[in-house]
Amino acid sequence: MSAYDPSNVFAKILRGEMPAHKLYEDDETLAFMDIMPRGDGHCLVIPKKPSRNILDVVPDSLGAVMVTTQKLARAVMKAFGADGVTVQQFNEPAGGQIVFHLHVHVIPRFDGVSLKPHTGQMEDQDVLAANAEKIRAALAG
Repeated sequence: MSAYDPSNVFAKILRGEMPAHKLYEDDETLAFMDIMPRGDGHCLVIPKKPSRNILDVVPDSLGAVMVTTQKLARAVMKAFGADGVTVQQFNEPAGGQIVFHLHVHVIPRFDGVSLKPHTGQMEDQDVLAANAEKIRAALAG
């Protein structure tokens, strides 16, 4: 397994070097919209501490990520009136990982609706902003 690379896109988001539609933040985690969503409301949860993936993350950081993941799962279900939620996490290239900073995908799901394929196509920023606002409102109560 390779070492953590602090120049990855999520580390840059954490440092404020790249923009993101932020949804939730606490001392240990950050949640934001996925810019290449596989469904409306697709968001990501990351730890603030550097970790490449689940294989090297410290247990406390992993625990914080899962607590935030649960908050976001509940919020996206409410915000989009979803029938379910998919939570995904990939490790290393053979496991499907593309960005090498631990991250968890949270995707609202609807009966009979398949996930969009991962094409690398970026979503319109206005759509991401509108979806982010729905999720932030659901988080607020």
